[in-house]
Amino acid sequence: MLTIERALVDKIVAHARADHPDEACGVIAGAAGSDRPTRYVAMMNAERSPTFYRFDSLEQLKVWREMDDRDEEPVVIYHSHTATEAYPSRTDISYASEPNAHYVLVSTRDPEEIEFRSYRIVDGTVTEEEVKIVDGYA
Repeated sequence: MLTIERALVDKIVAHARADHPDEACGVIAGAAGSDRPTRYVAMMNAERSPTFYRFDSLEQLKVWREMDDRDEEPVVIYHSHTATEAYPSRTDISYASEPNAHYVLVSTRDPEEIEFRSYRIVDGTVTEEEVKIVDGYA
């Protein structure tokens, strides 16, 4: 189960809506081993595409080094789908390389409704998980 603060969900959704019709992407870092997302990092979609996303390699290197320096890891890796449901595509699955991360997808296909879902993706196997949105961590 992914437990995440409402303020972080709001940031992900705002980023997805702002970048629409292109896919948005980013990470939420947290203390290594904590499984608690705390530090939001919006990233640039190097593809600038409505159907595909890719982290810019230099930006990703910088962000991952910063996480290492802060003893953090990517707790959430997120991106949006602009015309389809919030479910990982074959490409998303093939690029999933962080077995401990929660892969969050937000669909912006309906401007009136938020579709926010989370998955674990390990060795090509996708498992949807419950999302618990909280006002703050206890």
